[in-house]
Amino acid sequence: MSYKLFIPGPIAVSEKTLRAMTQPMIGHRSPDFVALYQSIQPDLQALFYTQDAVYLSTSSAWGVMEGSLRNVVKKKVLCCMNGAFADKWLDVAQRCGLAASGLRFEWGQPIDPAMLRMELATGQYDAITLIHNETSCGCMSDLPALMAVIREFPEVISIVDTISSFSALPIKKDELGIDVMITGSQKALALPPGLSIFSVSKRALTRAATITGRGYYFDFIEFQKNHENGMTPSTPTISLIYALQSKLADIKAEGATVRYARHARLNQLVRTWALAKGFQLFPAAGYGSVTLNCFANTLKVDLSALNKLLKAKHGFVIDGGYGKLKGLAFRISNMGDETDETMTALLTALDAVLAELAATKALG
Repeated sequence: MSYKLFIPGPIAVSEKTLRAMTQPMIGHRSPDFVALYQSIQPDLQALFYTQDAVYLSTSSAWGVMEGSLRNVVKKKVLCCMNGAFADKWLDVAQRCGLAASGLRFEWGQPIDPAMLRMELATGQYDAITLIHNETSCGCMSDLPALMAVIREFPEVISIVDTISSFSALPIKKDELGIDVMITGSQKALALPPGLSIFSVSKRALTRAATITGRGYYFDFIEFQKNHENGMTPSTPTISLIYALQSKLADIKAEGATVRYARHARLNQLVRTWALAKGFQLFPAAGYGSVTLNCFANTLKVDLSALNKLLKAKHGFVIDGGYGKLKGLAFRISNMGDETDETMTALLTALDAVLAELAATKALG
């Protein structure tokens, strides 16, 4: 049977978006591709709140996240760690042979600006990695506060993962001073996986030009050179770019402010439902994500059984906990194209499944 994903990515993709991907193929060095590439730049720049170019990479976001390290780290990178993906960035940096240290917090705790300032004040670092919205535990750090600290250290190039928050709330790249801002296609943009979208400051491009060993595929300088000709360095995922063009039209039609409000409203709808059931929000109070909710499994529900019933009887799937939180927490996405109606349908189905599990347990 078909089913719908309410996990933190990949998420459900609309029929309109899927149809956009079926357009005839064009040459990636043709005038047709240049026209496609250039047509989406203004809307991408508006969503990134930037005057800088916005690049398209045929890769998962991790490709650009690793590539960014290779482009800007000369001395040492500080990796801010408060969840599975933030933690992974330190491992990636070390695998690249770079000097790296972690500023560590418990999963679900936000990155603390005061502690960040203390660490950067040591003068060891010329780059920093941040994950704005850590999906493994549903924690969204205070990006404006963190960027205010980073701006105190002009030698530090910031690399910020906005993969699961981009387009769900305003993230003003230029105003905040973000040097490398990265997102991916499969989260709030509600596209299939396989496309990374990122924007790089002139400061970061200047740094990259001084780095040897940048490689080719994720070389910022190559992206900029090709951007100036309306192209990408390597063969792009043209079908996904058609999908992106369609999605940008959807976002423009809805209006960014309305889109932001919709994400906040649906997020609160799910949170209110779960708290009324007796579940607890996993991340620290005031730092919950707006694109998903991560709840501690305080009722000790068999999450595997719940998901099996939910999928089999209702055609929905949620997440039963990531990494060390598997079975101990669950995550429900509200990002992308979701509406009050689709989220209410999910919550109604969850009510039925929880009641069935409770009855089965009582009978047992």
